[in-house]
Amino acid sequence: MVEEQIAGRGVKDPRILDAMRKIPRHLFVHNSLKDKAYGDHPLPIGEGQTISQPYIVALMTEALKLNSSDRVLEIGTGSGYQAAVLAEIVKEVYTVEIRDSLRETADKMLDGLGYKNIKTKYGDGYDGWEQYAPFNAIIITASANHIPPPLIKQLKEGGRLIIPLGSTLYYQTLTLVTKKNNELDVEQMGGVAFVPMIGEAKRK
Repeated sequence: MVEEQIAGRGVKDPRILDAMRKIPRHLFVHNSLKDKAYGDHPLPIGEGQTISQPYIVALMTEALKLNSSDRVLEIGTGSGYQAAVLAEIVKEVYTVEIRDSLRETADKMLDGLGYKNIKTKYGDGYDGWEQYAPFNAIIITASANHIPPPLIKQLKEGGRLIIPLGSTLYYQTLTLVTKKNNELDVEQMGGVAFVPMIGEAKRK
């Protein structure tokens, strides 16, 4: 998986490659899908949600240019796999999931694997996690047609945020923004297809 799908497609950060070699991805999917866990595609995890394609996990993580001392906010815990990748690289990971059954399952898995630097929360990711803000980086693993203003506010000056931005029904553009002088420098990274954010993001 790592050599062909990730390093072979241009991801270079050795910390990400090592993390994805180490983490048992098959534990984050349903038993009936374990034989497909290392394939180059997303997989369903229940409640209409998916575990992202390995390459996209690596690409989004690398784009954030993380440091070992960073505090990162993830919106959309899902299976917990992306949080585990982040936790191998940074000091603290805070992850919010609007579906409590998914959050509970992910929390148990991450705890069982020994991750002590991940905190999970049941709630609407649109609001972020103000208690632990500001964050060096924010990763949003569901699509929205705009960047939630609370997340921009909770991003540190110089911090990076990555989001699948655009139509939540079809395809989106993976968008990386850097906060500079309270303005956003925007870079588009190509087309993706993510499940949509719900809650406040859907209402707006």
